[in-house]
Amino acid sequence: MEMFADHSALRRLALTATAGAGALALLTACGGGNDAMTGHTGTTSSAHTPAATTSQKSGASFNDVDVTFAQMMIPHHEQAVEMAKLAETRASDPEVKELAAKIEAAQGPEIATMTDWLSLWKASAPEEGHGGHVMPGMMTEEDMVKLQKAKGARFDRMFAELMIAHHKGAITMAKTEQSDGADPKAKELARTIESAQQAEIEQMQELLDRL
Repeated sequence: MEMFADHSALRRLALTATAGAGALALLTACGGGNDAMTGHTGTTSSAHTPAATTSQKSGASFNDVDVTFAQMMIPHHEQAVEMAKLAETRASDPEVKELAAKIEAAQGPEIATMTDWLSLWKASAPEEGHGGHVMPGMMTEEDMVKLQKAKGARFDRMFAELMIAHHKGAITMAKTEQSDGADPKAKELARTIESAQQAEIEQMQELLDRL
């Protein structure tokens, strides 16, 4: 009887240990499931946070060349937009008006994008007088006054001549950004500017040939 009792006790102990192990495994599995869910939820949430936006991705890696590019290209674009708006009421050639509208539509959003980058990079916005930067292709105040006073065919020719020089200046800055910049998005925009404005230069050259 004593041996039987000992045997029974051992059996109960073994069953208790097995049940305990099963409970522990269940708890562990539940805990693991919670961790996995939490991890999944965290990953999902992170993918939709502002940190994943294009603008902030653009600030992942940048240098002084990127900052200077944006600081210079913003006022450069602003002047091009100002010139393009004049064509609405002063140009006589439909192609000049169409090209001017295209320039305004393209460069307006690019100004907004570069302004966002400067904010993201915690860099100062372009100052009046362009912060001492020398920007190639920029019109003088005298040139702008002459363009504002011109109308018809005279405006069309002057617009094309001045915008060609302006675009060439932008391409020079865009090439510098592509070779020396670090931010992938800024370099991508520089490539876009170079490609688009080179095509527009060729179009304006053809315009001048027939004006």
